[in-house]
Amino acid sequence: MNLNEILTAAIQKGASDIFIIAGIPVTYKIKGTQDRHGDNIMKPDAINAVIDEIYETGRRAKTNLDMNNDDDFSFSIRDLGRFRVNVFRQRGSLAAVIRVIKFGVPDPALLGIPENVLSLADNNTGLVLVTGAAGSGKSTTLACMIDRINRTREAHIITMEDPLEYLHSHKKSIVSQREIFIDTPGYLESLRSALRESPDVILLGEMRDFDTISSAITAAETGVLLFSTLHTSSAANTINRIVDVFPANQQVQVRGQLAQLIKGVVCQQLVTSADGHLIPVFEVMKSTPAISNMIREGKLHQLESAMQAAAADGMVTMDSSLLDLYRQGKITKNTLLSSCNNYEFMVKKVGA
Repeated sequence: MNLNEILTAAIQKGASDIFIIAGIPVTYKIKGTQDRHGDNIMKPDAINAVIDEIYETGRRAKTNLDMNNDDDFSFSIRDLGRFRVNVFRQRGSLAAVIRVIKFGVPDPALLGIPENVLSLADNNTGLVLVTGAAGSGKSTTLACMIDRINRTREAHIITMEDPLEYLHSHKKSIVSQREIFIDTPGYLESLRSALRESPDVILLGEMRDFDTISSAITAAETGVLLFSTLHTSSAANTINRIVDVFPANQQVQVRGQLAQLIKGVVCQQLVTSADGHLIPVFEVMKSTPAISNMIREGKLHQLESAMQAAAADGMVTMDSSLLDLYRQGKITKNTLLSSCNNYEFMVKKVGA
């Protein structure tokens, strides 16, 4: 298969990723499962030819690959799509993983993203965090939130992502999308630049370290609505993760800033449904006076109870969401118990 055939098949199959690695056929990742294309085992020479095509299509020199043994960049093919590729060496041969970057944004209703998550995009200022493990669908949830703003408000939306996974057209809003290492050197530099570009909404792909987290808090304090992500599994863990990157003598101040700035925290994971499909599950914490006080005073162990008591405000814990899915017959008991945060509590609820 040549590059065009590989990419065309990916689009037709609805694949999110393509694996071109020696020893197996071209493999497509489709809704979390692997689809190996036929019996044609990829050999190093064939992979080299495909990778040469990728570099020619992207009009890119192999300098980074030769120097670092891996390279990461995007390319587009007219009438087909846009793709992000990471080329690397493994077992002495070249390999590539290609991400399919989708034009347009999927329908959140079809994906199972509820209104209590999407409504966080209706805030005009503050900090909204979407968290979860890698591959849990954070980028898709954020893309749906950004699209909601794009369709309903006149704003300048600036996104900084690695990679760009969804391309937004200009609707009511102006959307400027910057790809890290392609359009800007890094998250920190892009964030600092964004504050000089009359932003109303900023999407920061990931809060990775002290400098980025500190700058994100400062940016949110300027009056913009800032979205970002962390690899945390609950609202309490999210607040702790942010506070813990700061020196001890600054943590009281940071908790006060977060209490004022945070409008919502969404934690999500993908679980296998009873019929074998991947479905998203959400924990949602929203800002209320009680929640803000708990954050300010460091009483994060009380957040879960407060969220359970505020279900009418659109808040829900991860375990409550999972339990609802189980009671509706959408997930099995094994999935419920393997995905919950409080295993012993859940066993008492449903039995071992």
